Amino acid sequence: MERRKIERLFAGARQIKVLVIGDLMLDEYLWGKTDRISPEAPVQVVDVLREDVRLGGAGNVVSNLAALGAAVSVCSVIGDDDNGALLRSTFNDLNVGTDGLFADLNRRTGKKTRVMASHQQIVRIDRETKDALHPEFEIMLINWLQANICNYHVLVVSDYLKGVLTPAILETIITLGKSSSIPVVVDPKGSDYSKYCGATILTPNRKEAEQASAIAINDEASLNLAAAKLLESLKLSALLITRSEAGMSLFRPSADPLHIPTVAREVYDVTGAGDTVLALLSLGLASGLSLDDSSKLANTAAGIVVGKLGTSTLKPAEILDEIGRSLYGGDSKIKSLDALTEIIVAEKARGKRVVFTNGCFDLLHAGHVKYLQKARSLGDLLVLGLNSDASVRRLKGEKRPLISEDERAHILAALDCIDHVVIFDEDTPLTVIERLKPFILAKGGDYTLEGVVGREIVEAEGGRVELVQFVDGKSTTNIIEKILESYGE
Repeated sequence: MERRKIERLFAGARQIKVLVIGDLMLDEYLWGKTDRISPEAPVQVVDVLREDVRLGGAGNVVSNLAALGAAVSVCSVIGDDDNGALLRSTFNDLNVGTDGLFADLNRRTGKKTRVMASHQQIVRIDRETKDALHPEFEIMLINWLQANICNYHVLVVSDYLKGVLTPAILETIITLGKSSSIPVVVDPKGSDYSKYCGATILTPNRKEAEQASAIAINDEASLNLAAAKLLESLKLSALLITRSEAGMSLFRPSADPLHIPTVAREVYDVTGAGDTVLALLSLGLASGLSLDDSSKLANTAAGIVVGKLGTSTLKPAEILDEIGRSLYGGDSKIKSLDALTEIIVAEKARGKRVVFTNGCFDLLHAGHVKYLQKARSLGDLLVLGLNSDASVRRLKGEKRPLISEDERAHILAALDCIDHVVIFDEDTPLTVIERLKPFILAKGGDYTLEGVVGREIVEAEGGRVELVQFVDGKSTTNIIEKILESYGE
């Protein structure tokens, strides 16, 4: 999984139209402390200090997708009550499309209240309707889906067995998805999976896969057997089984299983982790990412979210940082422009003088290192803008770069003098400079002040351009020529 692919995915997420269909509810958290037992009964007394309400069920999938920048719409039936009104207003705040959201006077909007003390859940209180939809609302949803489903790039089905996803509605979703070549990604529930027959991919956990296949999963052989049974009986294109601390396993009818190890981190709360998997897998598939990479992306995100308490969402920067750590041996200096912009704003607010320089740095040599060390000495931190592979090819010809952008970024990030690395695709770093507005713009001594791209932006902010001399005789071209002279034959 290439970091740049994921950066491009998030950069273009707003163009991805996602429809989430399923059971909506609210997750209420009452946070407090407990240090005594009630005199009325042998139970703890919780002193509530704060409370918050979040989107739950299929709503948590919506929250995750909205936080990642996707254009999300929701299709469901809720109650015509205060909790339903809160759900709708929360969706509006997130710019989520609600044309497919209907209110039933005879239905109660689900709400789960969790009482938390000392980072533990003391009790959960559920208020909800589990009855299947009234036929009138079932027909409403089917009619709406038939009229609108072709407007989306992916259909996300989040089933919590609360009655919204009737067999007729599921059949409509899967049939319309197939006929329109739109992926249908399902987080299933229950033991009877026949209602999901023909979906693109299902994402059960190990226990759910056991129940649905009627095969006890206790080793890799039984896991493969259960997966094969589900794939064949349900006519699925793929099956992604989440396996807690064992990671995830991706199965397809005509390919070897892909076992993805878990991202090692401390687990605080697995609530909503399946929703995060569903959101990232769907976003990846809709953006054109391969099934393998989409699954790896979902696994990375799940590893982060279990380190948070309660149903939580992730920002793209968190996921990209985690990918950076996994790809670059723990290094987290390589940032997307969006993530780096936030960091630089904070650093400047603390009074730090930001130095920026850029280049291709293909075949890093001593001249490069000395130049970068001099640039770093001009301020408090150094940001390096690195030309992408495509950018280098346009500037230096089709035979360059000799080293890929990921490798070049990794090597440069290992230098103590560099604080952050950002890769850019354009021929010049003008967009990066416009976003970061560094205090000092450092360029090689072979430039003139007038020829430095971004000079006007930096000077308008009260900064300056510094021309730093290169070490004579040290260049990538000279190294290439020496190699050809010695080994050309």
